[in-house]
Amino acid sequence: MSELDLSAEIRQIRSIFATIAEVTDVPKLDAEIAELEVAAQVPNLWDDPEAAQKVTSSLSRKQSTRNRIIEIANRLDDLEVLISLANSESDKSAATEATNELESLRKLVAEQEILTLLNGEYDSRAAIITIRSGAGGDDATDFAEMLMRMYLRFAEKQGWQAQVLDISFAEGAGIKSATFEVDAPYAYGQLSVEAGTHRLVRMSPFNAAGKRQTSFAAVEVVPLIEQTDVVDIPESDIRIDVFRSSGPGGQSVNTTDSAVRITHLPTGTVVSCQNEKSQLQNKAAAMRVLQSRLLEIRRTEEEATKKQLAGDATASWGDQMRSYVLAPYQMVKDLRTNFEVNNPDAVFDGDLAGFIAAGIRWRKTGSN
Repeated sequence: MSELDLSAEIRQIRSIFATIAEVTDVPKLDAEIAELEVAAQVPNLWDDPEAAQKVTSSLSRKQSTRNRIIEIANRLDDLEVLISLANSESDKSAATEATNELESLRKLVAEQEILTLLNGEYDSRAAIITIRSGAGGDDATDFAEMLMRMYLRFAEKQGWQAQVLDISFAEGAGIKSATFEVDAPYAYGQLSVEAGTHRLVRMSPFNAAGKRQTSFAAVEVVPLIEQTDVVDIPESDIRIDVFRSSGPGGQSVNTTDSAVRITHLPTGTVVSCQNEKSQLQNKAAAMRVLQSRLLEIRRTEEEATKKQLAGDATASWGDQMRSYVLAPYQMVKDLRTNFEVNNPDAVFDGDLAGFIAAGIRWRKTGSN
């Protein structure tokens, strides 16, 4: 067996990892974890639930980061030992294992590199995603449902929990809109780059002539609020309507008025929830979504003010941030980063990691 030489690849991974470790500042991270561990052991910690949640959430995130750094460092060391073993004993199985481990580590380091870029105020939060169909008739509502499945499949592949809160079915195919929650650390930071207008080009299955059709759908991503967030919503600012939950085609799936719709009168923001079994649960879930959207509105307004004061002339992402082309050729391309793949089926099945990584780098550095 010829000698296995992966030294160049390992040096490259170690170089990237060294930058990650430097940015993470492990000694500082260890000190912060120690302080939070002391705070978490205070006997009366949960007398103040908001403060307790802030402490425990921060501790969990920082411990997770440290554990990943330690894991990568240990696995890099173990990989070099494995390569040495494979070469000294001409062990083909050890060589195969080493090659597979190298690829696994390359992926893990790339994922950690992306996480180091997620240092925004709300990046570590869970996310609430709303998809709305746009122009394009049945093709647009069908496209909106395809996007919903795409994001739910992505969450599933990541091992993230996702819960659909509300769906408005179209009279024909697909959905008019859907709102769902993705509960995982840094879900918002990663999925926020998916916000914008998505465009689908295909031979329409809803057109008897089989003509090519362009349709659109909008994706909104907001961070999930936490108990420590202050979003004051006076009762006089909202209108609450209750109605019967329904499924596709308008068929009733609930015989009581358990679904809830909340309208925030000052902004015109409307949210609804019909996923839970009781009206009280649906109201609580709808209020959580409303508060999250109002928090995002406030954050956006603050950012706009900062940019205006700073004279920021950077162009926005534009109305169409990604194109999904199924005919006359096969391609999915992000118009901001120029990242593209030629397998739309895989993308619609949740293969979004490349797009998200490119989007995060673009947002931070202005390039992919």
